[in-house]
Amino acid sequence: MSAINSQSSFIAASRHLNPSQEILGRSLARLSASAKSLDTAGAVGLAMEGKIDAQGERVKAALADVQNSVSMMQTADGFMGGMAKALSRMAELVNLEQEATASPEDAAIDAREFRGLQEQLRGIIGGAREEIGGSEAVAASPAVFNGRPLFGLNDAGRPGAQGASLDQEKGEPAANLRTGGMLETFRQDSAGVFTLTVADADALQKISNGRQHLEAARASLGAARSQLELSSATLQVEHANLTSATARITDVGAADEATQFAKFNILLQSEAALRAQANQTPQSVLKLLQG
Repeated sequence: MSAINSQSSFIAASRHLNPSQEILGRSLARLSASAKSLDTAGAVGLAMEGKIDAQGERVKAALADVQNSVSMMQTADGFMGGMAKALSRMAELVNLEQEATASPEDAAIDAREFRGLQEQLRGIIGGAREEIGGSEAVAASPAVFNGRPLFGLNDAGRPGAQGASLDQEKGEPAANLRTGGMLETFRQDSAGVFTLTVADADALQKISNGRQHLEAARASLGAARSQLELSSATLQVEHANLTSATARITDVGAADEATQFAKFNILLQSEAALRAQANQTPQSVLKLLQG
């Protein structure tokens, strides 16, 4: 029987079967390694992949920094919008105070609302006594972003990365509202009394100066925010391109590899069937002889 099983057709089928098994094994290994052909990428490809990955991480970090800066500016603009409404209402109260028909009771109500709006501005902007006057500091301002004050002396602007290299940085503009025209709208003396009242002759002018200060800071932030949003979009494209470049270097073409795997799997099954048939043929002849 052993002599019959070693006949030439069986040996030929076995010889063709072994290469197909090896090719199928390599294809399966590439597919099972998360489509990473690190074993065939080569030293040059791996070195290039490392450089691109490092650049991609820098771009990713820059993108996060830019998006944080945009969020900070959006938060600041929200507070500024509220302050602009407060200044507009303060100007309306000054006009009402100056009306000849205003009664003393109306004037008292207007003055109380005017001081309330000043307290609102003072509470949002915050600051030490040396900055904004008063009998005590305003340290618990809600206008902060990640622990950073939005409108004080500590907000002197900072560089914000916009790309993978240092020459692509763009600084955030300062928005110090504890000085200039804005300060005049809510400054207090050492006794905690506001230096601007609704009945002052120059109240409208001081409020207008404060509004101009606020709008200038708001416009500066808006322009910087537009630039950062453009940088964010550019960085997203840059990161996507770097990811694609890495894939082209190291990733297996999944569709091609799957086709290759299916091809040699079929060949392997066919050759196995031929091998079995080659093994059965002499046995059939032997049965005929025995019959």
